[in-house]
Amino acid sequence: MTRAFIFPGQGAQTVGMGRDLADAYPAARAVFEEVDDALGESLSGLIWDGDIETLTLTENAQPALMATSVAAMRALEAEGIAVTSGAFVAGHSLGEYSALTAAGALSVTDAARLLRARGRAMQAAVPVGEGAMAAILGLDLATVQAVAARAAEGAVVSAANDNDPGQVVISGTKDAVERAAALAKDEGAKRAVMLPVSAPFHCALMQPAAEAMAQALAEAEIAVPAVPLVANVKAEAVSDPETIRGLLVEQICGVVRWRESVQFMVSHGVDAFWEIGAGKALSGMVRRIERGASVRAVGSAADVTAAATDAG
Repeated sequence: MTRAFIFPGQGAQTVGMGRDLADAYPAARAVFEEVDDALGESLSGLIWDGDIETLTLTENAQPALMATSVAAMRALEAEGIAVTSGAFVAGHSLGEYSALTAAGALSVTDAARLLRARGRAMQAAVPVGEGAMAAILGLDLATVQAVAARAAEGAVVSAANDNDPGQVVISGTKDAVERAAALAKDEGAKRAVMLPVSAPFHCALMQPAAEAMAQALAEAEIAVPAVPLVANVKAEAVSDPETIRGLLVEQICGVVRWRESVQFMVSHGVDAFWEIGAGKALSGMVRRIERGASVRAVGSAADVTAAATDAG
């Protein structure tokens, strides 16, 4: 069995995530403590005892999800399952930072600070209410791209996430996204669902955030990851630190090519995907992309114990 470790993005957050990992594994608790120190606040307190509205704010959700994912990976390592037991790491949007941290390319401190900056920059790029995102269910990427082009009418709307064969997320100005959602239904989409997001991620409107992250990333130390990263915007493996730095900037406005990323890993022998951190959204996507793949979600201490037992 050839495994890849995959890391979830925004939307997976829940109050209480990672608490049992921190209670059961000192190495996991140390991750949350390092994030708290890096940010100069008790983000762990918000994660474990806060309210979901505050946790869901982009500037909080991004470092919180990274902390939970890396804590789960450290717990696996404590049970003898190292990141190097996988052929690749990959993450969905902000999950790319979790993947790089788990693979030793970024420190936990740098990842937390970068994601706090990324969350703030993405939120500030477009005034609240002016942008939107929608999930188009039942159409492929090419059809959604054609629909978006017709709906744009001089405004911004484009594919943001190519998640799986039947789910493409679009992003842009609110009116253009709503036009595209209506056109998608005319084209035969099963559903077009407006998403409860605070900003239109992964589209041209995020250019100010990309410029801010270019500055932030220029100062970050990036090492060669212990296993290659399958990058969102290329859907292929990269290990060179300067290439990774550039792709993290490009990712802000670029399409998250998740379907192709999973297909790339499968084509390079991966037949088992372990989703590390909160939720099971990526597991569902993988099943829809590659029906024969083995999928495991590792987000709790019980999940870690089960994974170690099965792997042993």
